[in-house]
Amino acid sequence: MANRQQSSSAYSSVIPNLDTKLGASTASPSSSSPSIQRFPPPPTPPVIQPNQIHSPLIRTPPNLPSPSNHGIRTTSGSPVPHMSTPPGPPVFSSPLQPAAVPFRTSPSTPQPIAYSSNSSLPTSSPSPLFSNGSVEFQHQSSGITEDLTHDADSPNVLFSAHKVLKQKKLANVPSLGFGALVSPGREVSFGPQIIQRDPHRCHNCGAYANLYSNILLGSGQWQCVICRNLNGSEGEYIAPSKEELRNLPELSSPLVDYVQTTNKRPGFIPVSESRISAPVVLVIDECLDEQHLQHLQSSLHAFVDSLPPTTRLGIVLYGRTVSVYDFSEESIASADVLPGDKSPSEESLRALIYGTGIYLTPIHASLPVAHAILSSMREYKLKLPEVSRDRCLGVAVEFALAIIQGPSAEISRGVVKRPGGNSRIIVCAGGPSTYGPGSVPHSLGHPNYPHLEKTALKWMEMLGREANRRNTVVDILCAGTCPVRVPVLQPLAKSSGGVLILHDDFGEAFGVNLQRASTRAAGSHGILEIRCSDNIFVSQVVGPGEEAHMDNHESFKNDTALAIQMLSVEETQSFAVSMETRGDIKSDFVYFQFAIRYSNVYQADISRVITVRLPTVDSISAYLASVQDEVAAVLIGKRTLLRAKNFSDAVDMRVTLDERIKDIATKFGSQVPKSKLNRYPKELLLLPELLFHLRRGPLLGSILGHEDERSVLRSLFLNASFDLSLRMLAPRCLMHREGGTFEELPAYDLAMQSDSAVVLDHGTDVFIWLGAELAAQEGKSAAALAACRTLAEELTELRFPAPRILAFKEGSSQARYFVSRLIPAHKDPPYEQEARFPQLRTLNAEQRTKLKSSFIHFDDPSFCEWMRTLKVSPPEPR
Repeated sequence: MANRQQSSSAYSSVIPNLDTKLGASTASPSSSSPSIQRFPPPPTPPVIQPNQIHSPLIRTPPNLPSPSNHGIRTTSGSPVPHMSTPPGPPVFSSPLQPAAVPFRTSPSTPQPIAYSSNSSLPTSSPSPLFSNGSVEFQHQSSGITEDLTHDADSPNVLFSAHKVLKQKKLANVPSLGFGALVSPGREVSFGPQIIQRDPHRCHNCGAYANLYSNILLGSGQWQCVICRNLNGSEGEYIAPSKEELRNLPELSSPLVDYVQTTNKRPGFIPVSESRISAPVVLVIDECLDEQHLQHLQSSLHAFVDSLPPTTRLGIVLYGRTVSVYDFSEESIASADVLPGDKSPSEESLRALIYGTGIYLTPIHASLPVAHAILSSMREYKLKLPEVSRDRCLGVAVEFALAIIQGPSAEISRGVVKRPGGNSRIIVCAGGPSTYGPGSVPHSLGHPNYPHLEKTALKWMEMLGREANRRNTVVDILCAGTCPVRVPVLQPLAKSSGGVLILHDDFGEAFGVNLQRASTRAAGSHGILEIRCSDNIFVSQVVGPGEEAHMDNHESFKNDTALAIQMLSVEETQSFAVSMETRGDIKSDFVYFQFAIRYSNVYQADISRVITVRLPTVDSISAYLASVQDEVAAVLIGKRTLLRAKNFSDAVDMRVTLDERIKDIATKFGSQVPKSKLNRYPKELLLLPELLFHLRRGPLLGSILGHEDERSVLRSLFLNASFDLSLRMLAPRCLMHREGGTFEELPAYDLAMQSDSAVVLDHGTDVFIWLGAELAAQEGKSAAALAACRTLAEELTELRFPAPRILAFKEGSSQARYFVSRLIPAHKDPPYEQEARFPQLRTLNAEQRTKLKSSFIHFDDPSFCEWMRTLKVSPPEPR
């Protein structure tokens, strides 16, 4: 079991200046499993309307019916996201709804949960603690997991493989490591088991009692699955039979929530409708030109109209000064104007928050005032370039924090309330911070720019940490054409637990992200603890947190859990956890327990416990067959992007991916007869293609034009949930068919057929491509475009950040964004094209000739060409 010092060295944070990678520098949890046939035969699979599509996260075995195949014709085996009823006419997508069960949902049911036919006590783990009655224990213990079945594909904890190799040498192969994606804030669709009492925990290691624990029915003692220690249950687990024990949630479900409300709100049982609305303060750049200002005002008016009536809103504008708006004036827009050249003094803050003004008020009481304030904004009058305008962004955020915390902040009609849940500051920025603390010079050519930038970085990070300490998340939404100096702003968002997003303008996508940012349920004071059995230890963690140094030795003698402090607890986040083993595993099963403790938006203290059991195997082929290719690819991607801090690093990481492919083929593949090529393992069918998309896409490739764009994309990817991470890594391609249906195809340029319309979902961008022949038919092209746009909005209905949706015609200048993200399979010989893109078989000779002649030659290799340059034979489609 990992000791605390070794666990400490395992954590890699993505917070600025803390991106230190701990553990093996090249190790990476990787693998992927071909659960579904990548390219099934082309004969007419079922097609239905978009609103009938379902979406599991992990593919099911090919011999089992998969719900993901019921909605879209699938020739690639990619998972199909859920799509609801098409969105209505409003300009903005409907915001995220409050979670049905507002607990910071965290890793939920494990991957494949294997159940023993007899006792669940590992055969090779006799504990010395049972020396005075081990035989009796074996006969009287109850394996609660017998005859139980659970959904193995939980959205909260996704393992890279459903089995674990026993041999240390093979299990720890860096190119195909082992790990899990943990989503602490993800909503649990089936609802967690809620327990309103203290949990039973192992006195030795601190692990929680769970459905895999062996129990002595006569005495109620239970055996810890992590350290094998025998513990008492104060008689609670005494039962005449194991069936009786199944009535206890923690002994019947792999995911349970322990809820403590005594200290804060006695007797309070949270329900969605009674969710406490945390304050939202808008911090708005007032140095905008008229066109940008008009778009921003339109988005802000729609935003305040979308807020729930109980949401408490504040508005702060900043330029060279800071204007804190007072909602007590109902007829005019009134503000206290404060200097922006230095941080506010205690005297000025006291004068503000103890004054008579109301700076934070429920939207139902002040909606007309909010609209009046937004309408009163005026464009920037001075004749200065956008980048040269003074913006005291840092000081404005300090004032926003003050009004959230101040005693007058919660006054509404004479009633004073204390805030509940995480507060949120949303910065709407059109340019860099160039005035006051946390600012940089207007010009990059300033002789002292590097030093001033370093000083600004540290100050912004300190401000973000102070916001986090006050349970306030800072999201920064940037838009326009002016460079915002992303390196300076990112530390503020990251260290507070928020995000920084770039937009082309202040239009629709910006407005949607405003709504979705404000409605994200955010828990606070989050701690994630990870415990593993059988000498398995955590070698690295990548995600939105930092290592927490906790001393539990007074309570638990040998608690070796790795503890991570989460900056916020939200559904859109995940942690990539890499694991290794210190020695060969002798047990038939290994156990993993994820405990998440946090305060939710109802001010209740939650301890969410998820326990996972995976079988161990000696067979390499059995292990490879259990590998989940998409999860493994995302884990590899996050570990790789952690080290790609700039474009030069990104180029180096492409080479690292090449070496990874070669090493997997060498270690787990075979030699091609009469050839120098290594055959890639057939079990890992999709992994190399997913990594090829990563290598040439916007995360590591040369698609993005500015380093700020790549930096923001990298930060989003490192913290993103599995669903968004997968789409950012590899795009999903859907071709429009007659009747408004869609066929899913591999993301190859062979999909660019002139009589078709194609939707390409790449996570933060969704592209709609109309072929030239289709575009020439006005009626058909309009119907196809409408269907594609509806599909795009459905695919991204709850995604945060909301992607930009771009539509263009074949041959237009914007089409290059679409073409550059597709694998250039037109360079492959026809037999390989048909094997990997079976839809080609439905085209007649004339259509194929026309398609072939439409491609322009360029030097990018196809997937098959790339694999062969690595001396590896690509896996053959099934």
